[in-house]
Amino acid sequence: MHPPDPASPPRPLSRLLRWPLALAAAAALLSACAGTPQPAATAELPEPPAMASATPPTLGALALQPKTPPISTPWTAQVSTTNPLPEYPRPQMTRPDWQSLNGQWQFANASAGQAPPVGQNLAETVLVPFPIESALSGIQRHQDRMWYRRTFTVPSGWNGRRILLNFGAVDYQATVYVNGTQVGAHTGGYDTFSFDITGALRAGSNEVIVGVYDPTNAAGQPLGKQVNVPDNGIFYTAASGIWQTVWLEPVAAPHITRLDLTPDVPGGALKVTVRGEGLSGQTVQITGLNGTTVVGTVNGSVDTELRLPVPNARLWNPDDPFLYNLTVKLVSGSTTVDTVQSYFGMRSIGTKVINGFLRPVLNGKFVFQLGTLDQGYWPDGIYTAPTDDALKSDLQKHKDLGFNMVRKHIKVEPQRWYYWADRLGLLVWQDMPSMRIGVNPSSSDRAEFERELRIMVDQHRSSPSIVTWVAQNEGWGEYDPARIADAVKAWDPSRLVDNMSGWNCCGYDGGNGDLADWHVYVGPGTPNPSLSRVSVLGEFGGLGLRTPGHEWNPNTSFSYEMQPSVAAFNDRYLGLVQATRALMINKGLSASVYTELTDVESEVNGLYTYDRQIAKIDVARARTAHLGLIAASNDLPVKVTLPLYTYKSFQVTTPGFTNRFIRHLDGLGATEVVTGSSAELLKKDATWRIVPGLADATCYSLESLNYPGEYLRHRDSRVRRDRPDGSSAFNGDATWCARSALSGVGISLESYNFPGRYLRHYDSALWLAQNGGPLPSDSTGNLVQDSSWNVVTPWARSGVTLANAYQSLQVTTAGFTNRFARHQNGLGFTEVVTGGSPALLKQDATFRLAPGLADSRCTSFEARNLPGQYLRHRDFRIGLAANDNTDLFRQDATFCAQPGLGGGGVSFEAFNSPGFFLRHFDSGLWIASGGGARPSDSAGGFKPDSTWTIAAPWAP
Repeated sequence: MHPPDPASPPRPLSRLLRWPLALAAAAALLSACAGTPQPAATAELPEPPAMASATPPTLGALALQPKTPPISTPWTAQVSTTNPLPEYPRPQMTRPDWQSLNGQWQFANASAGQAPPVGQNLAETVLVPFPIESALSGIQRHQDRMWYRRTFTVPSGWNGRRILLNFGAVDYQATVYVNGTQVGAHTGGYDTFSFDITGALRAGSNEVIVGVYDPTNAAGQPLGKQVNVPDNGIFYTAASGIWQTVWLEPVAAPHITRLDLTPDVPGGALKVTVRGEGLSGQTVQITGLNGTTVVGTVNGSVDTELRLPVPNARLWNPDDPFLYNLTVKLVSGSTTVDTVQSYFGMRSIGTKVINGFLRPVLNGKFVFQLGTLDQGYWPDGIYTAPTDDALKSDLQKHKDLGFNMVRKHIKVEPQRWYYWADRLGLLVWQDMPSMRIGVNPSSSDRAEFERELRIMVDQHRSSPSIVTWVAQNEGWGEYDPARIADAVKAWDPSRLVDNMSGWNCCGYDGGNGDLADWHVYVGPGTPNPSLSRVSVLGEFGGLGLRTPGHEWNPNTSFSYEMQPSVAAFNDRYLGLVQATRALMINKGLSASVYTELTDVESEVNGLYTYDRQIAKIDVARARTAHLGLIAASNDLPVKVTLPLYTYKSFQVTTPGFTNRFIRHLDGLGATEVVTGSSAELLKKDATWRIVPGLADATCYSLESLNYPGEYLRHRDSRVRRDRPDGSSAFNGDATWCARSALSGVGISLESYNFPGRYLRHYDSALWLAQNGGPLPSDSTGNLVQDSSWNVVTPWARSGVTLANAYQSLQVTTAGFTNRFARHQNGLGFTEVVTGGSPALLKQDATFRLAPGLADSRCTSFEARNLPGQYLRHRDFRIGLAANDNTDLFRQDATFCAQPGLGGGGVSFEAFNSPGFFLRHFDSGLWIASGGGARPSDSAGGFKPDSTWTIAAPWAP
């Protein structure tokens, strides 16, 4: 089955009530509404039954007074004042019969201890389900206590069934009365809840009253970004009262209450646990379908994990968000007593070491998770999107921009939001709404936070789009992050857990969970991945751009870095994407979250304006950059290790040109034919020292042999030899990351700060090139061969020319410059030598710098007082021994003079151990690398200890 077009209306998964077009006029007279859930599969299903109607409420003295928001979205004017948000509110567990109670309710202020206003008309009218602070509610103010009231009639066709009164969410404490009887109370602003109101109903008209208490940040409840007094910065308007759909639903006495769906991709099955109420021995029958084709069935008990076979599953992912249909029946003997329809996606999420870095893997493969911080605020509805199309549109914007992930930031959305994420194909990081900032939560606040956290996990665990639970954020109300992360992982081991997002800036790290999560503004930046935690950037960016006429508050604005123009905004943003790509490749970064999708109130960090009317970002350019980054994660280059501090030459691998090598000429990079008979200057120009990358020590910089301190770098795509100017831009330009060769032969050198672009020769010149770029040097012909190089023996073995004469080698390490290299009892040491030293010591400290025994371009050190004996290395220790004329001895006794590692003087590289230099350590002489396992390889002091001054001989 082909997946449905996400832009087209999906077919219903079950037989749900719709408003027929012919009844559109009548719908305006009714406060009840019918809706249609829209799961992703396109099964052919029966038409829904006739609409179940409800009587309109008895309104108070004051009719609904529409308010004007500071700015309007494209959907503001589309909101029905009698039938708002008519869509079925629970798409992942549907039944055919339901009745919406959205619409106009009576409304009034309340006071603590006040009796419910049973049978009383209230003075104002509110439009449910919009929070009272919103313009769409008709109230547009905050108050801690409030009453809602309306009437309804239960359809006669529902007789004989239990009637549930369902609430999508009410912030924060709700007490519900039906016909004067309290039917239930609920605490928590982000979870759905239901009451069985059957026993309180009467024939004909029924009255429902909801009392709400929401102190917002005056108390310690989970509340996310809500505050009673917004700060014109990162804290926003509160969202009090009923803010999600209210609806009636008829069910059998024994009925299904929840489905827990967990895909087991390796096992080829869906793990299903059916929860229920009113049960007395009933069992369940579960059927999975691809469209209308059955893929598997399983029968079993309620509250027991069952395995539904899904052989050869089509795996859900952002590029193919395929959803299966699911039918679950509760049966008693041969009688079906309840049926619900659902959907599921088959996908796995985990971690895996790839090319040395721990990465998150989706369906076993690493895909960089690239998304935005989505706070779910609206200028007209505050917490509630004005329409379902609006709710979907923010997720569709992510897809249009090429993102594959969204971080739902310290807010929990209506269930239809997750349905759209499931259907459109977005990976979701779901935050737990935090408690208030700067206050140590009480023991009761902590208990409530954990209770609501568990409910959030349970109510949304079946959504395939959710891949990560974010337990806490930036230390806001933080406590016990490690314990809480472990608890979340125990509740849901199938997903990743982030113990604290942004612990580097705020709060503290619990040290566990699956992610090490930094916030860096403007950034980007990254923590180092470990063997147990993936490196992610949970927030960065925050580039600001004001857009007059589309601002919540024209008199103030906030961002992390304001941009002067649209062009500057776009260029700066795309630069951040490029830098993120470099961190992914070079530092192991696996996910990033840009702040943010839209402006929010006075915060102007969005890629879109708060009213969703204007895209600040160039959508096409951003999409190309985003898709390119994600594609690069699918084919990460394999890092190649090069020998540090060694001199090498780089040979062209393109057939027909393999006699050419990289060289510098008049400050520019080129290739030229080099042979044994070439001039010494050309050989030196074609020799480079490999050193740790100036921008990143895990990559490399190439230092000129005959221009020490100057490096091969790119500028405006041309490659040249330059001296550092101290800027980070130069360091990035002069850093190259060694990769497996694009052609399969040799290596390729990828630009550190422009990942995906490689060092290439083209018409004998060196360029920074990319496949399909705009320059002639970007042409695809021979690109992979021209960007591949063999790392070979250097044409010039020594970068310093030394005379064949007796000299002494003086230590350059600060505090030890009175010491010189000497031999004693067949071993090499350093010792203090002065004019008053014994003649034997002076002779031991004098050597002839003879042409190298293995290569005359290098040097061998012959003892002044023991002719025919030379300094040589064996097992890394330097000794003095007679030349036995073997190849091994000649090589061990040959050292190539290079510009001093310490910035002056001379360093001597072992001829047959490139990267190892003559070093003094604890007065002994060794060959050392500055990074090996032996004490003499310690990095501390390595460069000065390996640098020598050629001094006048103590014994001429």
